[in-house]
This record gives sequence, C-alpha cells and structure tokens, in this order.
Amino acid sequence: MERLLTIFEQADPFSTWWPTIAAVVVGIVITVRTLMSGQRCPNDNQINEQIVIITGGSGGMGFEIAKALAGRGARIILACRDLKAGERAAAIIKRELGCRTPLQAGHSGSSPAERYFVEARQLDLRSLRSVHQFAGQIMAEFERIDVLVNNAGVAFANTQNTTEDGFEPHLQVNYLAGFLLTQLLLPHLKRSEQGRVVFVSAHAHAAAKIDFDDPLNVGTWSVKFHARDAFAHSKLAVILATRWLAHELKGTSVTVNCCTPGLVRGTRHLRNSPLMSAICVKVITYPWMWLFMKNACDGAQCAIRLATDPQLKQVSGEYFNDCEIAPTSEAGQDKELAKKLYMQTIKTLQRITKLTVDKETPPQTEQQPQRRNQTGYQPAT
Repeated sequence: MERLLTIFEQADPFSTWWPTIAAVVVGIVITVRTLMSGQRCPNDNQINEQIVIITGGSGGMGFEIAKALAGRGARIILACRDLKAGERAAAIIKRELGCRTPLQAGHSGSSPAERYFVEARQLDLRSLRSVHQFAGQIMAEFERIDVLVNNAGVAFANTQNTTEDGFEPHLQVNYLAGFLLTQLLLPHLKRSEQGRVVFVSAHAHAAAKIDFDDPLNVGTWSVKFHARDAFAHSKLAVILATRWLAHELKGTSVTVNCCTPGLVRGTRHLRNSPLMSAICVKVITYPWMWLFMKNACDGAQCAIRLATDPQLKQVSGEYFNDCEIAPTSEAGQDKELAKKLYMQTIKTLQRITKLTVDKETPPQTEQQPQRRNQTGYQPAT
C-alpha cells in the first residue's frame, strides 16, 4: 500500500499527453451537448389555475410540457390515445411535483393530488369522431380553455394504411385532427383572458412539397408517399395553417403559434425508424444520438415558453425554434398556399364532420347552443 501511495505522489501528470487529450475530449463533448440541448425557457412565469390541454401527454415531450406547466400552477388535461398510460403519467407528475415542491402555508398536510390538478382523458387523433367526443366533454365540463398544445404526432407510419376517416396517417394525426380540435375548442379559448394555441412542427418541414391543387394530399398518388415525405408534408401543413389561422383570429384574444423541438431522442417517434431496426444499429447510433440530439425535456422548452411567456401575448402566426422566432422554408412563407390549405381543410372538415366555423366570439349566454353546433359528427363515406 505504501508503495502504491508513493507512486501516486510521485506521478507527474504532465509527463504524458493522455490526461490533456482526455480533458480536451471531455471538454468538446460537454460543449457539443450544451449547444445541442438548445435554449431553456427564459421565464418562470406562473400560470395559476389556467386550464391547459396537451395532446400526447403520456410520454416524451408532452409529458415534460405537462410536468413543467403543472409545476407553474396550471390545471392539466392529458389528451392520450392510451388512457391507462395517461393516468400513469398523471400520477407520476403529481408524485414528482409533490416530492420536489416544499409545502407552503395553507397546504400543510395536503397531498400532491390536492395541490396539483393533472388528469388524463381519452383522445385518439386517428379518429375524427374521437376528436369530437373529446371536445364535447371538455366544453361541457369547463367554462373556458386557456392553452391548447397540439403536441401529439406520428413518424415513420405506414402511409398505405389510411385512417378510418380515409386520410394518410401522418396528415391526420400530425395536422388534420389537431386543426379540428382547435376549431372545436375555439369558442372556449376565446373565453380566456388570453387564449393560446401551440402547434408542434419540425425541422423536416423544410424538405416538404405541397401540391397547390391537392394540399391535403388526398389524391390517388398520395399512398406512394414515403413515410419521410409524408411526415415532412404534415409538418409543413402545420406551419401554413398556423399562419392563416392567426390571420383569421386577428382581433380576438387568441394567439396561434408553432414551434419545432429540434431533433429529440427518447420519444416514441423513433420506434418505427430505420435507426431502431436492429440491435447492432442501435448500439452504433445511440452514442451519436445522445451527443447530437436533445432529450425530451430540452425539446419541450420552446412549447413551454409559448404557453407561458407574457412577452408573447401579442405574438401570433409565428414559427419558433430554440425559444425564438425563426425563419421557415420558402413554402412555409407562402400566403396563397396557406390560404388554400386552410380553406381546403375547413371545407373537408365541414363535409366529413359537419364542422361549424363561427368567427365571432360567442356570448356567454349562448354557450349551450354553440356547443351543440360544434360537436356534430357525420362519418366519412
């Protein structure tokens, strides 16, 4: 033992380059991870008692958004396809917040379930009928909605297996169902002092192309879309619809913005990816994914800012990246294409689901008739 201690005491760390090389490598890795994690939400603004709906909140980014907003005092509704998974997520959020937040005066002895309102509801975006049912339940139970985060989405789905409503799955889940949910809940969003709608897009929109005469990708050739192209198409549609919906809501208390989380690992989006196709591929790619991709918490920061920051009260129709307004692709700035897509979407939803679009803010005394008009549904033929 004495000999070993003597060796360490007499060791000269500068007699070899290995310690220096190791330190440089570690420094580079830390720097890259810091840069790739992106900007954190620049505010810690509380949104006490605000009612927030988050689609896809049972895991990944949706879970992180829900946990962050619940910690700021919001009443969270997790809209999940798998209700049991949503209920587990709600329980985990309450438990984690209850463990991390010290009891304050007036809360002595209260449980996390009493201090934090987080609950799960059934919502399957692959079914427009489910969207109508969910919206009807929410409007019947709550007098207003303050924030709607359209976070749920799919990637690398089979483009030839259309939904029960007849649409390509990326288009319906990533765009069309969220657009319908937003339209149905607009009367309640307008009752909020400052209603906010947040759509989640992606960097992939830059590679998308939209046929001006077929913006919803319902032509006979659409089933030949590669999953990558279908995903990019749906995310570009999100940006275009955000811009025109903001134009339609100008003068109201509701703002509409979209954001990209960046490249995010640790979500179910990658379960059908070629990168996850084999164990050997996972082993090779995971270190690089860890280094160059955000985790779910990092990816959630931009949506958290859009839902909470008072400085964005008058900002609408914008695309955000790393918590700041960012440019989109040239197609994402095409106003004529945005209008065409929006009008075609409204027309399609009116035909399939009997959607009623009311641009006026409904009076409080006419709340019940407005609900009946907004929740009718006629299945596609």
